Amino acid sequence: QVTSNFSFLRGASHPEEMVITAAALGHAAIAITDRHSVSGIVRAHTAAKQAGIRLVVGARLDPENGPALLCYPTNRAGYSRLTRLLTTGKRRVQKGECLLHMTDILDDGTGQTILVLPPAQPDAAFADALSQLRESFAGRAYLAASVLNLGNDGCRLDTLFSLATTCRVPLIATNDVHAHVPERRPLQDVVTCIREHCTIEDAGFRLEASAERHLKPPEEMARLFKGFEPALRRTQEVMERCTFSLDELAYEYPDEPVPPGLTPQQHLENLTWQGA
Repeated sequence: QVTSNFSFLRGASHPEEMVITAAALGHAAIAITDRHSVSGIVRAHTAAKQAGIRLVVGARLDPENGPALLCYPTNRAGYSRLTRLLTTGKRRVQKGECLLHMTDILDDGTGQTILVLPPAQPDAAFADALSQLRESFAGRAYLAASVLNLGNDGCRLDTLFSLATTCRVPLIATNDVHAHVPERRPLQDVVTCIREHCTIEDAGFRLEASAERHLKPPEEMARLFKGFEPALRRTQEVMERCTFSLDELAYEYPDEPVPPGLTPQQHLENLTWQGA
């Protein structure tokens, strides 16, 4: 659950900074999930190859009538569906925005794994949506949980675990990252104020409560999720499932519409002589 600066006025670090820092911390992989965008994954892909770390391609989707979720294509076909979905959402509204409906996401989730992001106070409507997504993404849907040191993390983890058990959706650990290091907190606050059209003095609870939205080493993640070890292990499960790489994309020349028995060159010569 990593937000880079390609999520406009939300992330405070470049994708390559995220990737290089994750590798230095000892992680085997990192997923970049920018809001309604895959624009930053090219830079992340290049940095991942140089740093020797796996990049899991993904995006954050915020449908207007459902919960936010992270979508990871498991193969090339899944990536095509994700990019078509983003194109559909962006064509509905003005530039810079994206309008998605739950039906768009539920229509065809083949080749994709999702992590559903819970609201601050999960309610019955969220539980219903979670169960609906579980049915559409059979065996490929998870409920995300983060520890952000807000004072109620233990109670929140217990609540999310109970909800995951009730809805029969596995709980998975994430780290809701907005910067590669905590020193980017001032920049994070500034971009938040720009997005919210306010000053630092007036921002109040619109700012993050702490500087915890940064990448952490595996040992720290293990400490934060003590007692919820299966949720941490499931991150490995998702990484192994999502094998799609940008290396699979290449220019493919389309098939030529030529009459039977002719090569494209022969047909072109015939058309040229007819024109002459």
